[in-house]
Amino acid sequence: MILAIDQGTSGTTCIVFGEDGRERGRGYSEFRQHFPRPGLVEHDAAEIWEVTRKVAIAALADAGVQGSDLAGIGITNQRETVVAWDPDTGEPVHNALVWQDRRTADRCDELREQGHEDLIRERTGLVIDPYFSGTKIEWLLRNVPEAKRAVFGTIDSWLVFKLTGRHVTDYTNASRTLLFDIRRLTWDGGLCELLGVDPGTLPEPAASAQVYGTTSVFGGRVPVAGIAGDQQAALFGQACHSPGEAKNTYGTGSFVLLNVGSEAPDPQDGLLTTVAWGLARGDGDAAAGAEVDYALEAPIFVTGAAVQWLRDGLGVIGEASETEDLAASLESNDDVYFVPALTGLGSPHWDPYARGTIVGLTRGTGRAHLARSALESIAYQTVDAVRAQESAAGESIPELKADGGAAENAWLMQFQSDLLGVPVVVPEVAETTALGAAYLAGIATGLWERETVREMWREAARYEPSMAADERDALIGRWRQAVERSRGWARS
Repeated sequence: MILAIDQGTSGTTCIVFGEDGRERGRGYSEFRQHFPRPGLVEHDAAEIWEVTRKVAIAALADAGVQGSDLAGIGITNQRETVVAWDPDTGEPVHNALVWQDRRTADRCDELREQGHEDLIRERTGLVIDPYFSGTKIEWLLRNVPEAKRAVFGTIDSWLVFKLTGRHVTDYTNASRTLLFDIRRLTWDGGLCELLGVDPGTLPEPAASAQVYGTTSVFGGRVPVAGIAGDQQAALFGQACHSPGEAKNTYGTGSFVLLNVGSEAPDPQDGLLTTVAWGLARGDGDAAAGAEVDYALEAPIFVTGAAVQWLRDGLGVIGEASETEDLAASLESNDDVYFVPALTGLGSPHWDPYARGTIVGLTRGTGRAHLARSALESIAYQTVDAVRAQESAAGESIPELKADGGAAENAWLMQFQSDLLGVPVVVPEVAETTALGAAYLAGIATGLWERETVREMWREAARYEPSMAADERDALIGRWRQAVERSRGWARS
């Protein structure tokens, strides 16, 4: 059996998977969110560790097993969140700076104005944005005296350190820092120097499937053997193991990832290039010993959050689940479009000055129109992301695998298929991030082969496109007109 630790932004889920890849037990707990000032988001890393340990023990109890029964432990995590800790005491020197934190926005503007964008894009596959880890580390070094003697890592490396004592991360998390050369698979000295970061304080980069050490925290001596950032873990858990295969995780925001194979493509407008995973060959410690795949990623900032806003901000609905019946109650959208740029627009637009916009309102517009427009906006934004990826990759995707909470909304999944013109497929195991971490750990410990985990993926629902091409084109055309009306609003 494998224990998967899924350490998310608002809570930690731990799931025990059996040798057949099915869930045997689970545990979950939230932890506190800290907002010192508007735009600042922090977590208590010590609390995250305690919650993770408690939840893992609960999952083992739910499965009726002991730590010593485990073949390995896999970790998947909220990406880009930075922890700084004293390497001697093992205690954090400051709250973790969360991926949502915007405190380094001005510094990112400065780096762009200084002309560093092209170099960073070329070496890291990323755009300059406070979303990523590098400027967060720089901020800690400049503003927290104790950080001068600290080491740094993303949440995966913090958990591995607490479990094994080793300072290590995997290629997927390293590739989200603005400091990692995604082709050479090593920390980039020039970028580290640019941000004033000593590479010696960063974790050792390693493959996503290999044994990093053992832990006795849960009993026995259990290998910690798989790490991947949450979206890469979901891509692996969705068995998108070949070039041209894509998934979208529908959550508060959405993340569309397309496997592009073993060569990192040149920077693409509107998209990020990221390491999808590295699978170790033999002992796998050296970059040359890992089989690495890359992905084109399109982060969409607000999807499920648009539905939450209708519920919590406007009181239009009482529960998110109401949107499915409300949307289906209308024969069409009656030309009402909602562009949920509530925190700007993400990929492929990358417009931080866009703002939420609803167009097409009339006296006949009701709550069903607002609910439908929110669901439609999720699908339209996904289409924009997929089309950008297809253009960059030079080929169309044959289908889109869907996971996350909104994948349970049958109306949305059918509309998504209609707009894309390809099947949308929902897996039997909804917890694809945890499943991906389990698969990686199972491969590293010899419990499974790569082909075995691909065969263990099971389909729960398939939505086939049924919309006429002219209707699809008309809807997408009107959506894009609405997007243009939202863009640049905060500059006005």
